[in-house]
Amino acid sequence: MTDDLKDTTSAAAVAQDWAKVKLPPRLTGLPMAVWITENDGYPHDVRVKVSTLHGGRRSWRTASSIAVRPQPHGIAPGSLPAADVALVSRWIGLNRDVIIDYWNGMIDFDEVKPRLQQVQP
Repeated sequence: MTDDLKDTTSAAAVAQDWAKVKLPPRLTGLPMAVWITENDGYPHDVRVKVSTLHGGRRSWRTASSIAVRPQPHGIAPGSLPAADVALVSRWIGLNRDVIIDYWNGMIDFDEVKPRLQQVQP
């Protein structure tokens, strides 16, 4: 895995949890880190996890969830400032196909980075 697509957990933890890709601000144009995941039989649809702190730090375990379909929307309203939700929603719109393709297992994590578009503030 490259430094740009760095998974901050051990391989064993990922196997027990969900396959995730941490996307730092330098790859997304967002002020915070986001995580995209593969579907592993989850009962919910596509989601993006979003750090509640700007700067790319924090764990996905404390991140907020934003649903991708039908339109981006917060799962737990109020957990992120409205401006952050709006910005992440714009980023999701730019990268919807990449996020969904990764969720559906159509691409691997190494195919994510070349397809990402950065959001412009």
